[in-house]
Amino acid sequence: MPSPTREMPSRGTLRPSSAHRLPPLTAPRLLDPLRERIRYLHYSRSTEDIYVYWCRSFIRFHGLRHPRDMGGPEVEAFLAWLADERQVASATHKQALSARLFLYTKVLDVDSPWVARIERPRGRRRLPLVLSRQELAAVLKLLTGELGLLARLLYGTGMRINEALQLRVKDGDFAHQALIVRAGKGSKDRVLMLPQSLVARYAIHSPLDE
Repeated sequence: MPSPTREMPSRGTLRPSSAHRLPPLTAPRLLDPLRERIRYLHYSRSTEDIYVYWCRSFIRFHGLRHPRDMGGPEVEAFLAWLADERQVASATHKQALSARLFLYTKVLDVDSPWVARIERPRGRRRLPLVLSRQELAAVLKLLTGELGLLARLLYGTGMRINEALQLRVKDGDFAHQALIVRAGKGSKDRVLMLPQSLVARYAIHSPLDE
């Protein structure tokens, strides 16, 4: 007689929650565990600086109270102050909110309904300002030397500013007309096409030659 078929548990039930996967924090002060957790999760250094800045601002805004003694009302009050008094942009508002949620969920291990109820800021759609080819050529013509090369690399490859500032001559694969971006967003390497007009300029006059 065939054995009864057993239902296999779903992947979600087999996978532990993110809070249980994280190791215990060892740093004593609040902002130190925040940095410890960010580095454990391999966030970028710029994200670390931004999260620490907004968490410090949040604590100072509420008179140096510990975040564990605060909750949804205090977070919403701080976000409202940023929007009404500081009039920060939507992207900045989202940064502050992300830092706060990271602090409560990943560092303080707070799993409360108010975390999910916080309203996310909505960005306003704007028409982009795009330079014509003639205007762009006039701007690039005024940029010479290292700044000129960086500007042309940003425009010609689409890389980020931080990625361009970390380039070295050895990152240029001239045989394949490519650039290797190392430890970019998400600490990942990627390959970009190097415009033909910049091959000789990059090889001879790299702004960050070693």
